[in-house]
Amino acid sequence: MKTFLLPIALSAALLFSGCARPTYGEELKSDKARLSPNAPATDLSELVAGNTTFALALYQLLKVEDGNIFYSPYSISAALAMTFGGARGQTERQMADTLRFTLEQSRLHAAFNALDTALNSRGQGAKGKDEEPFVLKVANALWGQREFKFETSYLDLLAENYGAGLRLVDFIKDTENSRQTINNWVSKETEQRIKDLLPQGSVNDLTRLVLTNAVYFNGGWLNPFSEDATRDGAFNLLNGRKVIVPMMFQSSGMGYAVGDGYQAVELKYDGGELSMVIILPAGGTFSAFENSLGSAELASILAALRNNTVNLTMPKFEFDSEFGLKETLTALGMPVAFSDSADFSGMTGRRDLQIQDVVHKAFISVDEAGTEAAAATGVVVGTTSAPLDPATVTLDRPFIFLIHDIASGAIIFTGRVVDPS
Repeated sequence: MKTFLLPIALSAALLFSGCARPTYGEELKSDKARLSPNAPATDLSELVAGNTTFALALYQLLKVEDGNIFYSPYSISAALAMTFGGARGQTERQMADTLRFTLEQSRLHAAFNALDTALNSRGQGAKGKDEEPFVLKVANALWGQREFKFETSYLDLLAENYGAGLRLVDFIKDTENSRQTINNWVSKETEQRIKDLLPQGSVNDLTRLVLTNAVYFNGGWLNPFSEDATRDGAFNLLNGRKVIVPMMFQSSGMGYAVGDGYQAVELKYDGGELSMVIILPAGGTFSAFENSLGSAELASILAALRNNTVNLTMPKFEFDSEFGLKETLTALGMPVAFSDSADFSGMTGRRDLQIQDVVHKAFISVDEAGTEAAAATGVVVGTTSAPLDPATVTLDRPFIFLIHDIASGAIIFTGRVVDPS
């Protein structure tokens, strides 16, 4: 009988189970130190390009959900990359195709190490929202069954490339305490924004490994909105109704693009290393626009952004999203990983593990000061032509947004707002 593993991306969580006492909660560290990033720039670019393609493929399946959507494609990819390190055979091939992992294993993990390290270095001396310091924190951890044997080579790979040690819990005899221990770690790493990531029943006595990746972001706008300029205004829902919500306003220089059926703006965060890009489809075209949004279309929009004066009106919003991604990832092309035929022998030396589920939960809050986001994922925009006339962008209808790292292009968070109330 196979047991389970659970990757969790924040968060994304991946649960593995297997067939089967050091101190409870003790972290078993590999004797390998985390490697200094040495991936070539071409590998980093290839990783980011693949993750962008995966992010938008995932969006196309998640958008069938009603309401607002928010998730971290980076977090999901990182949690599954740690899992991918132990995949072999058909399981490995399907995961690579689904997650758009085009690099071979050693180069892929080295590229994740470089990207993870770079993201953790962002925002030195910058400000966050609500007078807090800027924070972009990425944390990884493994939670393994006590006395269950994992391959030293697998633990070394995770230590060297993800800085993740194996924390010992007892899913067999103390399932609930194990679940709460993992949830408490996630809550701490996300400043209490992601709570109860693993719901009751998500782990059981067959669970052998849970992999967690947590991303927490708190960034203040480079050009904050004035609270005095915020007014109640109408936001048009997809069903034709209107809701009245607080609408922020500023007139300032920012990235701006206009194209066939859309307007887009780019709001930088303090420090100039991260930004939020907001894409506003033309009225009455939201569903058609999001159906057509792929990596090539997004790349075209980002390339079109130019510095311009913009009169921007946008709603304040705050919400969370939660997904069980087993069916979604299966539909995207990796069913074997969730089946009895799964091969994660790179973890244990045996084909005794399969993925139980992938759990993702994310939170975002946007106001005049900036953005706070969690999921359990300075370059000034230059002009290459004459400045455009001042533009007006009014986000009074559904829009798509993403938060990305400017230097690498990595999409850390993405989502849509269809009802900011």
